[in-house]
Amino acid sequence: MSGKRTIHIVSDSVGETAELVVKAVTSQFNGSFVNIYRHSFIENEKQIDEVFQTLEGNALIAYTLVVPHLKTYLDRRSKEEQIYAVDLLSPLLNAFTKEYGKEPKYQPKLIRKLDEEYFKKIEAIEFAVKYDDGKDPRGVKWADIVLIGVSRTSKTPLAMYLAHHGFKVANVPIVPEVSPPEEIYQIPRNKCVGLTISPDKLNEVRRERLKSLGLNLEANYASLERIFNELDFADGIMKRIGCPIIDVSNKAVEETANLIIHILKGGRGF
Repeated sequence: MSGKRTIHIVSDSVGETAELVVKAVTSQFNGSFVNIYRHSFIENEKQIDEVFQTLEGNALIAYTLVVPHLKTYLDRRSKEEQIYAVDLLSPLLNAFTKEYGKEPKYQPKLIRKLDEEYFKKIEAIEFAVKYDDGKDPRGVKWADIVLIGVSRTSKTPLAMYLAHHGFKVANVPIVPEVSPPEEIYQIPRNKCVGLTISPDKLNEVRRERLKSLGLNLEANYASLERIFNELDFADGIMKRIGCPIIDVSNKAVEETANLIIHILKGGRGF
């Protein structure tokens, strides 16, 4: 085989998938005789015409176009120009349709949207871990949501649940002996959510926590006097901020998270 051949990747998205397939195939032929040229984000027939204007010599087209009329147009143009064009998606799309009885969406760039959502979620999870339990008060300024409350009001589980939905969450414990970071008074009120709980429920939760750690159940951490003091102190902080407050006493994490999202989007009634 003499001279370099050019394979033109034509895609309605970036074209990475098609290029990987082409490289996998060319590797079976040592790959050195092929140049690969990518035409990305093809959205109309005019752009397809421009692709054909660039073709020279022994060109070959490998394409991933999901919009039916663009696929049909490219197939027609390739026949007119006697250029071999390989459809990398339709055989598998047709197999899925036949096997599973479902029609594809025929929308370009969906995989890229999925990738963006995935990386956004990963970034949010890393954020929640980094700014968990008031480790770094700077996270308050950069968070989508800031959760405040006394110990054992589900701040960390809520932060992780919301992170899996793409929200960057920082959480700050409220402890009478420690002044909360000034940053919580500087953010928009609807970005901060206070979490409260009934004294009896908190007593029960903290006693279970002490039991799981093998510690004395009579420790001050779980005493009702201590709990009342903490809740009063936290209530004063929340009122000073003017933030929405959610009672988590009898709520599942998912239920509380949905209320927080509602607040973040401008909901009222809390």
